[in-house]
Amino acid sequence: MTTTPTTTPTTAPTTGTLAVPGATLYYERRGTGPVLLLVPGGGADAGLFAGMAPALAATGRTVVSYDPRGQSRSTLDGPAADQRVADWADDARRILDLVSPGEPADVLGCSAGAVAALGLLARHPERVRRVVAHEPPLVEVLPDPAPHRALFAEVRELTRTQGPAAGMAHMAQGLGGTPERQEPAELPPEILEMAPRMYANQPFFLEHVLVPFTSATPDVPALRTAADRLVLAAGEDSRAIPALYGPAARLSALTGAPFTEFPGGHVGCAEHPAPFATRLLETLTRKDRMTPWMSSVPQPRPG
Repeated sequence: MTTTPTTTPTTAPTTGTLAVPGATLYYERRGTGPVLLLVPGGGADAGLFAGMAPALAATGRTVVSYDPRGQSRSTLDGPAADQRVADWADDARRILDLVSPGEPADVLGCSAGAVAALGLLARHPERVRRVVAHEPPLVEVLPDPAPHRALFAEVRELTRTQGPAAGMAHMAQGLGGTPERQEPAELPPEILEMAPRMYANQPFFLEHVLVPFTSATPDVPALRTAADRLVLAAGEDSRAIPALYGPAARLSALTGAPFTEFPGGHVGCAEHPAPFATRLLETLTRKDRMTPWMSSVPQPRPG
């Protein structure tokens, strides 16, 4: 039986830092019970999940998130450099070793955080109970990755020559797609509080995360072996954006892991935290994972 999260007062999380090779990670935790690790993507931080983390913790879970290395409150030991999926995956494993020693945990990764979560599952399957990978932008698994590869390289170059605003504008134009549902979303105060940090993270994300992560090749054989612990996911509003929706659908076909849609688009967890959290709990607790709504893989529409 799935527990539906209810609206709860926002409570301040317990915070801490963890020294890892090459960085110091800032993390947050709420609640008690089995661990649910929330991994944000490039440019974001633990605040991405602030709208739904308290409600998830109220269902009897220890909800943990952190700022990825080089972003917001997680500092690098040296100068900024291109990021490696393996390092981010190992960072997630080290956080789990701290908050859930010896016990596997559920994991949600979004965007670049989903790439890290897939790396965690492939490299350390014993640490994972189930992974939900929401819109990992792994365009190399698509039938024709070249246009997406070129777009992201252009975004990085524009960022370096004209600044992050130009890079972000070019990426938005290049990704294309018009959301099928344009419901206004009032962002929670916690998300608005994160906005200045996300803005400050843009240069690092666009110069050092975007290209290395979108050009990464996932370990499909390892993920196929662990497919019983994997769910690929994409936002229902991302159907018209092949670079965001397509990799999850394609990885589902390649690995045999089920696919499901979540409310909203690429940042549905922030725009629609309550329905997103409900779908997440349904996905994590479902026993018969290969039901039609999870095993069906809609093909991305041309964009």
